[in-house]
Amino acid sequence: MSFKRKDLLGIRDLQVAEIEHILDLSRSLKEINARSIKKVPTLRGKTVVHLFYEPSTRTRTSFDIAAKRLSADTYSITGSTSSMVKGETLLDTMKNLEAMKPDVFVVRHSASGAPHLLAQHTEASVINAGDGMHEHPSQALLDMLTIHDHKGRLDGLNVVIVGDIYHSRVARSDIYGLTKMGSQVTLCGPPTLIPPDFELMGARVCNHLKDCIPEADVIMVLRLQKERQQQMLLPSLREYSIIYGISPAKLKNAKDDVIIMHPGPMNRGVEISPEVADGPHSVILDQVTNGVAVRMAVLYLLAQDRSSLPDISRPSSPE
Repeated sequence: MSFKRKDLLGIRDLQVAEIEHILDLSRSLKEINARSIKKVPTLRGKTVVHLFYEPSTRTRTSFDIAAKRLSADTYSITGSTSSMVKGETLLDTMKNLEAMKPDVFVVRHSASGAPHLLAQHTEASVINAGDGMHEHPSQALLDMLTIHDHKGRLDGLNVVIVGDIYHSRVARSDIYGLTKMGSQVTLCGPPTLIPPDFELMGARVCNHLKDCIPEADVIMVLRLQKERQQQMLLPSLREYSIIYGISPAKLKNAKDDVIIMHPGPMNRGVEISPEVADGPHSVILDQVTNGVAVRMAVLYLLAQDRSSLPDISRPSSPE
């Protein structure tokens, strides 16, 4: 199928066929990342601007690497280095950058809906790299790719998401994506961090971690997002770790082939123990690796010339 969207703003509005198309393309692009020369000419002449108004390591770096491996030119702007510190609005920043004729904006912002606003005012493609507590679509896509790599399917799996559900844009995008693809999503965490509306999204809630683990095919651990909490929703980090932290002792009743995931960054010793994060069930670094391929696929689909689809497998000539 062809991908006809101008923007990637969330998983909620994607069709199953579109998700499958992105994942299939991501698998084919993984081969490029295994080469000694990791570059193809697919997006040569295209320009990608990264607008990151929140800190990021994995997402920002992998989008930058993904664009460069497709031979696009990239430029990065952060809140502290932009004219926002002088009072310029986000929309004015984007309009001025658009006057320089970029092809794609990759946007991370603390305000939910910021990428959607920008997408309405630019002819360039906009990719949501995380907006507030709303969505993080490319993370959900790489999570689905990683699960499929290790399980061979998404349909019929029980994916348990543990931790700070309320503040997690990753959880929202994963719920939308995984339920569309036939997985059962189970949420577990402090009741103060699991609002009732998540059940309306198709997930079920398990109140006790010991009841969730034996049925889990996948356990996705979320970071406790202290920076987004406006009020004290937990007694203490120590108590949270004791009750909801994933440790070897808690995994004793898990399936032998359970996989452990984490979108990062990790608070080791809080939501996940080092033994689990670095243990045999962990696929956390596989998620990071797959992030480059998924973001290559998304950039390719949005920045390509619609009239002609180039051969993405042909290596570029040395420069």
